[in-house]
Amino acid sequence: MDMPSKGPDDLIVAVEQMIRYVRHSARTGGLSTAASSTLARLDREGPQRLTELARAEGVSQPNMTQLVTRLERAGLARRSADASDGRGVLVAVTSAGLDVLARRRAERAAALRLLMEDMTGPERQATTTALLALARVIHNRQESSEEDRA
Repeated sequence: MDMPSKGPDDLIVAVEQMIRYVRHSARTGGLSTAASSTLARLDREGPQRLTELARAEGVSQPNMTQLVTRLERAGLARRSADASDGRGVLVAVTSAGLDVLARRRAERAAALRLLMEDMTGPERQATTTALLALARVIHNRQESSEEDRA
């Protein structure tokens, strides 16, 4: 059965449903979306100052300070002096934080695999192609945005 062509609004709803489904499948660590996103950023980009982390995550510095404090108490992140500026503090993900991230990614990947098992071969291929294309475009836009700020 062919589905009618969908417009951008329908695609947004579909993306939101997929994100919600996959995000809710990650239970390890009991992390909030903000905590998971922050740890993932620290994993990808390395240690960062609180101000940089708050700006990158789109939250206020006081909110990021509270979040990092909670992550520290859970043993998932740590603060250390910035070697290049003795007054500055860098936030880094710990090995325990990396372990939680890896387990959460595995949970999300398993949830996505389950969804894709219910697709036909061509649907699976189209979904893979579309998601990788979206990721590439997002990455390129973020790089362009960072270059514009520099």
